[in-house]
Amino acid sequence: MIYTVTLNPALDYTVYLSHFVPGKTNRTCGEELFFGGKGINVSAVLTALGEPTVALGFVAGFTGKALLASLAEANIGQEMICLPKGQTRINVKIKGSQESEINAAGPDVPPEALAALMKQLDALRATDTLVLAGSVPPSVPKSIYEEMLRRVAPRGVRAVVDAERELLLRALPYRPFLIKPNLQELCDIMGRPLSNDGEIAEAAAELQQAGAKNVLVSMGRDGALLLDEHGRLHRERAVGGPPVNTVGAGDSMVAGFLCGVAKGYQHALRLGVAAGGATARKSGLATGEEIGRLIREFM
Repeated sequence: MIYTVTLNPALDYTVYLSHFVPGKTNRTCGEELFFGGKGINVSAVLTALGEPTVALGFVAGFTGKALLASLAEANIGQEMICLPKGQTRINVKIKGSQESEINAAGPDVPPEALAALMKQLDALRATDTLVLAGSVPPSVPKSIYEEMLRRVAPRGVRAVVDAERELLLRALPYRPFLIKPNLQELCDIMGRPLSNDGEIAEAAAELQQAGAKNVLVSMGRDGALLLDEHGRLHRERAVGGPPVNTVGAGDSMVAGFLCGVAKGYQHALRLGVAAGGATARKSGLATGEEIGRLIREFM
C-alpha cells in the first residue's frame, strides 16, 4: 500500500480574469475548484492509475468536510484526522495577464492530533510506501518529516520525500527510497546554477552520497532526469506539448514513478514523465486514460 501524508491540504480556488485592476471590483470569466495538497495529489493520480493508496493528514471545519467529500467522489482512500478547530485552507489562484496566488496558513495542529498521525504510521510495514510531500504548517515542528522517518525506518518502510530544502535535507540520513526536487530546488540546495545534464547529475550524486537512494529531478519543459540507486543515469524528454497548468505536475510524476517502478527504473521514469505531462496540459490532475494516451502517442 502507498500512504501519502499531507499536513496542510487545501481547496484550490482558481479564478480567471480578462484583466485585473487592484482596488476595484473585478469580475471573473471562469472559476474552478479542486482539492489540493501535494500528498493528496499523489494519491489522486495513484488512484487514477489503479494503484491502492491511502491519504493521511489533517482536515478541519466545513472546508475540510468538502475536501473529504471530493476524495470520496474520486474514490481516493483516506484516513484523514479531523481537527477540533479551524478550517482547511482555501488557496486562491488568480489567472489573467499575470498569475498570482494567495495561500492561506491553515488550521493549528494540536499535539494530540500529531500523536494520532504518528500512531497511524505505526501500522506501516516493509511492504508499504510512505510519501511525505509538501510544506509544513506553522503550528507543526519543522522536524516532523524527520520524526516520521525515524519512526518508520526500523520497519523497512519505503520512503519518498518531495519537500522544500530544509525538510528534504533532514530526510537524507534516513536513506529515503526516492527524493524528487525540481531543478530550481536542486539549484537552491547546491547553492549554484545547474545548466546542463552533467551538472544536474553531479548534484544528484551529491544528494545520493548524503543518503538518498534514487534522485528524480523534474525539469519542466526539459523533462526529467533520474539517478538510480545503482548509479545509472536515465533521461526522458517532456511530452504533451506546452504546459497549460503546472500545479500538480510534479506530484503526478511521483505517482507515475511509483506505479511503474516494479518494471524497472527506465519504465518508472517514462510513466512519471507521462503522468506529469498529462497533468501539465490541462486544469486539474490527469486521468489514467490521459496518461496512457500520452504514452501511446509520444513514448
